[in-house]
Amino acid sequence: MERREEQPGAAGAGAAPALDFTVENVEKALHQLYYDPNIENKNLAQKWLMQAQVSPQAWHFSWQLLQPDKVPEIQYFGASALHIKISRYWSDIPTDQYESLKAQLFTQITRFASGSKIVLTRLCVALASLALSMMPDAWPCAVADMVRLFQAEDSPVDGQGRCLALLELLTVLPEEFQTSRLPQYRKGLVRTSLAVECGAVFPLLEQLLQQPSSPSCVRQKVLKCFSSWVQLEVPLQDCEALIQAAFAALQDSELFDSSVEAIVNAISQPDAQRYVNTLLKLIPLVLGLQEQLRQAVQNGDMETSHGICRIAVALGENHSRALLDQVEHWQSFLALVNMIMFCTGIPGHYPVNETTSSLTLTFWYTLQDDILSFEAEKQAVYQQVYRPVYFQLVDVLLHKAQFPSDEEYGFWSSDEKEQFRIYRVDISDTLMYVYEMLGAELLSNLYDKLGRLLTSSEEPYSWQHTEALLYGFQSIAETIDVNYSDVVPGLIGLIPRISISNVQLADTVMFTIGALSEWLADHPVMINSVLPLVLHALGNPELSVSSVSTLKKICRECKYDLPPYAANIVAVSQDVLMKQIHKTSQCMWLMQALGFLLSALQVEEILKNLHSLISPYIQQLEKLAEEIVVVVLQQVFQLIQKVLSKWLNDAQVVEAVCAIFEKSVKTLLDDFAPMVPQLCEMLGRMYSTIPQASALDLTRQLVHIFAHEPAHFPPIEALFLLVTSVTLTLFQQGPRDHPDIVDSFMQLLAQALKRKPDLFLCERLDVKAVFQCAVLALKFPEAPTVKASCGFFTELLPRCGEVESVGKVVQEDGRMLLIAVLEAIGGQASRSLMDCFADILFALNKHCFSLLSMWIKEALQPPGFPSARLSPEQKDTFSQQILRERVNKRRVKEMVKEFTLLCRGLHGTDYTADY
Repeated sequence: MERREEQPGAAGAGAAPALDFTVENVEKALHQLYYDPNIENKNLAQKWLMQAQVSPQAWHFSWQLLQPDKVPEIQYFGASALHIKISRYWSDIPTDQYESLKAQLFTQITRFASGSKIVLTRLCVALASLALSMMPDAWPCAVADMVRLFQAEDSPVDGQGRCLALLELLTVLPEEFQTSRLPQYRKGLVRTSLAVECGAVFPLLEQLLQQPSSPSCVRQKVLKCFSSWVQLEVPLQDCEALIQAAFAALQDSELFDSSVEAIVNAISQPDAQRYVNTLLKLIPLVLGLQEQLRQAVQNGDMETSHGICRIAVALGENHSRALLDQVEHWQSFLALVNMIMFCTGIPGHYPVNETTSSLTLTFWYTLQDDILSFEAEKQAVYQQVYRPVYFQLVDVLLHKAQFPSDEEYGFWSSDEKEQFRIYRVDISDTLMYVYEMLGAELLSNLYDKLGRLLTSSEEPYSWQHTEALLYGFQSIAETIDVNYSDVVPGLIGLIPRISISNVQLADTVMFTIGALSEWLADHPVMINSVLPLVLHALGNPELSVSSVSTLKKICRECKYDLPPYAANIVAVSQDVLMKQIHKTSQCMWLMQALGFLLSALQVEEILKNLHSLISPYIQQLEKLAEEIVVVVLQQVFQLIQKVLSKWLNDAQVVEAVCAIFEKSVKTLLDDFAPMVPQLCEMLGRMYSTIPQASALDLTRQLVHIFAHEPAHFPPIEALFLLVTSVTLTLFQQGPRDHPDIVDSFMQLLAQALKRKPDLFLCERLDVKAVFQCAVLALKFPEAPTVKASCGFFTELLPRCGEVESVGKVVQEDGRMLLIAVLEAIGGQASRSLMDCFADILFALNKHCFSLLSMWIKEALQPPGFPSARLSPEQKDTFSQQILRERVNKRRVKEMVKEFTLLCRGLHGTDYTADY
């Protein structure tokens, strides 16, 4: 390959004279990179070496760096340089040099079979890259040739060394394919070729794994090689023998991890659900691991129990629908479900004594969804079988949600406590989901258990057990309407009987009361049973969040029934506020609670209570104003203006001011009108100084409430134009660090179009720039921002006809929008957002049909767009379906969901169940 030096240099080659990239200089730079203590010198060396790797001289020095007298670090760099040249600059290599390059790589791999393993791997990756570039035409039987060459008896390397080198090469080949830079049309050809070539790989792997003489290192490499190949979506039935061998290898502790990985990868491939007969054969193999699982749990062997659980969950979660469909095999699948139940309830506290149970939670969602998706008759049969299982699951989850003893919990690290908190949230979400299957009987079940626990005189109950049952109740009541439940009155009656001896229990009691606040509004006679508990808890700083949020919920939902308790609530609140028991955010919640409470009182009572509550704060504001040398005015608005004049650059102060006025505008509505011009002017100054989402949200409120009134339109229009101009400047500087601002900006634009489209008539508004920024926002990774941007377009597109500037920009740039939407559907955006993108397509079709019919055919024309998995026929079908549907938005959403699954290679798999 040395005559490559005359070839034109690759990217970066011109950064230094060609003569600089010599073997000697490369070695010096590597020494500097590894051993020089100066970080700047290391960085310079690394930069120079990266240029050297892509230079034409790399073909020369790479082979010399691989010489036996060099240290592994230098040899590794040589091998890496070869890989980079082959994988990135394949087109530079003359076809008449393919065979000599291949031969040289084989020679080097053979030599390093008994040398440095990291260099061997890098050389294997280089040869794999070469093979992928030559397949199928220039090297039609690449894999079979590799196997044959390494099995040759005349090699100087011993048999085991050759075997391990071959296995390394076969392992990295699929991995290199997954990350290769092959053009899309080539990737399809090579994938097909590799699928055929697995016929040369699997028999070899089976032989090596099953023959007793294979050493452990070879068997482990075989399992890793198998694990790599199954990710090429090899038909599951072709993997049967190797999967069975991997199950047998689970008994060997040295092979355990590799076996688990191989089995899980094989079972989890999307295509596997088509091979039901093979899946049915796997169930007994998984069930056969139960004794090993029990032993592992008994011996505290977390790694083994975790691995076996992964296998059981992989089979159950990925293929529950396919296995449930085999009704005659219901008992074996039920046995698998019970095995997963054992994993869910594995003894010990997560995450300190076990980390396995969390793996199982998604399985229970999937199983429930699949059962409830059957037609009525089949669903009834499975409900009969699985309702008892799900009641058992509730018991298991509530047991797992229990806190450890106070002493044990005291030894947990803050990280372990946080992981446990998140784990309990996951359990809460699961319980909420299970309610759909079990219904009101679940609440009755929890209530009966709690009642027996609190009224039993036989044995003292643990606070942990009580807390877990309440937590289960709270999980459901927070999201499910329990207003018609016949057990809630009993629960409210039981709560005062709970002996609260612990912060965690007290927190859960508070949150449970809060979750029942809507029920209390319908049954005000019960308020007095729980309100004293909440007011008492307000004085405990450890219960700050739970007690204040619960009082806020009660005051919001039950305000018309609270006048008899108002004096007491205000007195306790004022006391804790003056003692500064709570942090600022909780104090704001408490003030909001009091706002709800006072709004239901008589005017005289409101003023009297407001005076006692607000006076201390007015005094503090006056003191603050004096400290910053401002003339104190009586009106709050003027006072805030003065404070702002000194603190305009303080983001927290600006956010707090926006929060005050947003609540004022929402509460006062039209009564706020006299202050609109002043607030618009103040908002403009604030946003120009520090752009913040809170200022945009407040602007949106003003647009919503006042923009339609002629008297208020001029100041609101001026503010709208100003914040738009500032935000567009932010986009020019790079908006990626401000997804919250972009989100709020998109919502403001949508509100303007919905409430007052005249805001888009102003000549000073750059509608084209706004449109292009919104297209950019569609590509943000943050789902709320994307959703808001989609909302903007669904409001904008119907205005094509009535607002001239909108019609013009859609005509000019609508194709750009369509391409962004198709890219998102093709796989660049989360599947959860597909309905939002479908709304844009529907709006384009309804309001810009002639343009869309032209754009969509052009956009879908290039091969590989928006996904390499699509055939031209599938793209054509999709465009025709979309263009035909201009009435039924739901049908368009279904088409988009179907199309995105095709784009992602998930169509016809269990992942479809997510929809």
